[in-house]
Amino acid sequence: MSEDHAGTRLDKWLWAARFFKSRTLAVTAIEMGRVHLNNERVKPARLLRVGDKVAIQKDQIRTEVFVRFLGEVRRSAPLAKLLYEETMESLLARQTATERKRLYAEPATNRVGRPTKRDRRALGRIEPFE
Repeated sequence: MSEDHAGTRLDKWLWAARFFKSRTLAVTAIEMGRVHLNNERVKPARLLRVGDKVAIQKDQIRTEVFVRFLGEVRRSAPLAKLLYEETMESLLARQTATERKRLYAEPATNRVGRPTKRDRRALGRIEPFE
């Protein structure tokens, strides 16, 4: 959490702030256009400064944060949360999406493929409606 240098690479900061598990995943997301800095599409090596706005699209959820501190070292989650401040709109949207996902589960998510031989026989034992 240092502020002694001019900036931190965007991919390093995203990794240090625990938005991505690896820098490779952060670079991939940036190159695919899922990460924007100050409403602009940027490259992974772009220098990040305190006060910049970072928008991250991940798993159908858009997170917008303001950079509070610069950091290049990955630390524990409570310390990583000190690196940024999430906007209120983003926080509410994320909570709404999480609640919606919990309440409205997609029926097809628990299907894994074709029925097994055992499943097919069980379906055959069900008596048809008359």
